[in-house]
Amino acid sequence: MLPTLLRTNARRSFGIGFGLNEDQQAIQELARKFTADEITPNARHHDITGEYPTEIIRKAWELGLVNTHIPQEYGGLGLGVLDSAIVTEELAYGCTGIQTAIEANGLAQAPVILAGNEAQKKKYLGRMTEEPLMCAYCVTEPGAGSDVAGAKTRAEKKGDRWVINGQKMWITNGGKANWYFVLARTDANASAGKGFTGFIVDANTPGITVGRKEINMGQRASDTRGITFEDVEVPDENRLGSVGQGFKIAMGAFDITRPLVASGAVGLARRCLDEASRYALERRTMGQPIINHQAVQFMLADMAIGVESARMMVWRAAWMRDQNQRNTYYASIAKALASEVANKSAADAVQIFGGNGFNTEYPVEKLMRDAKIFMIYEGTSQIQRLVISRYIAEAAKAASA
Repeated sequence: MLPTLLRTNARRSFGIGFGLNEDQQAIQELARKFTADEITPNARHHDITGEYPTEIIRKAWELGLVNTHIPQEYGGLGLGVLDSAIVTEELAYGCTGIQTAIEANGLAQAPVILAGNEAQKKKYLGRMTEEPLMCAYCVTEPGAGSDVAGAKTRAEKKGDRWVINGQKMWITNGGKANWYFVLARTDANASAGKGFTGFIVDANTPGITVGRKEINMGQRASDTRGITFEDVEVPDENRLGSVGQGFKIAMGAFDITRPLVASGAVGLARRCLDEASRYALERRTMGQPIINHQAVQFMLADMAIGVESARMMVWRAAWMRDQNQRNTYYASIAKALASEVANKSAADAVQIFGGNGFNTEYPVEKLMRDAKIFMIYEGTSQIQRLVISRYIAEAAKAASA
């Protein structure tokens, strides 16, 4: 189990530092060992078959490597975002499909942690610590991905209940979830900031149809599906926060989860560097290992630069959130940087492997397929640049005022 010494309030920084404390080192070692023992050896099987890694997740849950965000008062460990980022990087090193399945719980739980009342937290967060259940974040729709404000799913108030109709798409853990966080429009005439409301919806509620498992290019261990809501009745007690505050709640979750997605990308990039380095020592051309050729050396150096730089941005964004500082700008930088580092590292690793890199018997072709989604989910790289540029514009206007 994770060390019982872990205390969120005990981690306060009074200066600049880049080292991990003893508790964080213990978390890292636990996650690294679990990955080496359980994830890496089984990653290829789950990639080929698309089989959901139920047993691996159960073992991770028993060790405390799932649901790391849940506060202690609801049965969780109450780890900070930085602690969770450390775990995520290690799990992603083994397989980002399995890591995404695990981390999707954190995305769905974040709105409940941010805006749930005591009864909601005890009921829905508490049950996650009692058995290895999954949950899902239902926001994306067939016609509204990055444009969340364009979501069409609606909820109408009827007495003490809400009736939800609409379709969500690309929902991670969609077919495995015990409950969903659902964003629905409750005022057709209001702006996005006031027109949406969030709901907690039990997955066994009548009227919910779970679509087929999507066969994706990469991260195939993850369960991705469409979810349809037809006259789904939800009690008002399952409304999350105030009516009209759903968009703010849903977007607020990203300040917690974008650093963690970025951390997963760092883990994949680090794996690319390790695989490519080992192969470059073994593969010989022109009478010497290819690691002695400058062309290969420079690709490996670029991978290392990317991994170290992206990790520092992840840690900064995560640390700021743990200090209750607004980290939106830095979370978007971390997400954009790490996702692009992962994709470049994967492409370079395949290049270093040459023809073998294009073959499924070697690990880097999977890494390349798995990497692409990091530039898409939880906000595309273009959306991250939009967020970043808006902050730059606001700062420039403030400075010139």
